[in-house]
Amino acid sequence: MKIRKAVIPAAGLGTRMLPISRAVPKEMLPIVDRPAISYLVDEAVAAGITDILIITNRDKDMMEDYFDISPEYEQKLRASGKISEIDSMYENALRANIFFIRQKITRGLGHAVGCAKEFVGDEPFLVLYGDDIIFSDKPVCSQLIEAYEAYGRAVCGVKPVPEELVTKYCSLKAEKISGSDNHYLVTDMIEKPKKDQIFTNLSILGRVLLTPDIFDIIANLTPGAGGEIQLTDAMKQISQTVGMTAVDFCGTRFDMGSKLGFLTANVTKGAYDPQLGAEFRAFLREFVKNMED
Repeated sequence: MKIRKAVIPAAGLGTRMLPISRAVPKEMLPIVDRPAISYLVDEAVAAGITDILIITNRDKDMMEDYFDISPEYEQKLRASGKISEIDSMYENALRANIFFIRQKITRGLGHAVGCAKEFVGDEPFLVLYGDDIIFSDKPVCSQLIEAYEAYGRAVCGVKPVPEELVTKYCSLKAEKISGSDNHYLVTDMIEKPKKDQIFTNLSILGRVLLTPDIFDIIANLTPGAGGEIQLTDAMKQISQTVGMTAVDFCGTRFDMGSKLGFLTANVTKGAYDPQLGAEFRAFLREFVKNMED
């Protein structure tokens, strides 16, 4: 079955990005000249996704505004002859069907994904974590779709992380699949493990492809780490029964829930921007040189 739906949970408060996140949702903070969430939508669309559900909560209406039509800006740009800028402004809004739903009570990532049950129906679907921006030549969503088509199992995007960080993410019990350099069979996992509970240093970072049976599992979960309904706990049950595929994806991931991740994403994207890149790189060289002097 063709994968055509994606879910982007974006209801978190963004406490690591305070004080700005009190006024601006972290998903709307800019990477160069576009909000972070637009890069997630771009990745999904580039992988062939046609229907996207963004899960929000109160005080995040500006996300809906961004993916809407703006007659005032269009009129101003048209009057100035800047037609190409109109196309750029509407690129995200018109490339996919984008829907919104509110997670009225923030009870964790698993609960947020559970809110997408009616949207998903009986189809496999992608989940792009709202905090995780990944720059890659080939969309990570496409890499996961290919693994799903190859093995017929739910898929998670993973990276090896330093041992001291595994306890902040999750740990997978995984063995490399014969004949593959970056695909693993996952048979267990644990969210935010203690040091003596770590299986491997492979952690899920921002992308998963799930089948609709996940919703019944989520509905029967009890709160896990942090007192929240954890998506990892639901995927744990799948991995222990039919298994999951892990893809050590190609790409660089930035944690947009952290100030350092936000800064490094901007520097990286700015340095390769087709219009600003050359000038920005020159500035960076001079800036670093002056620091060293």
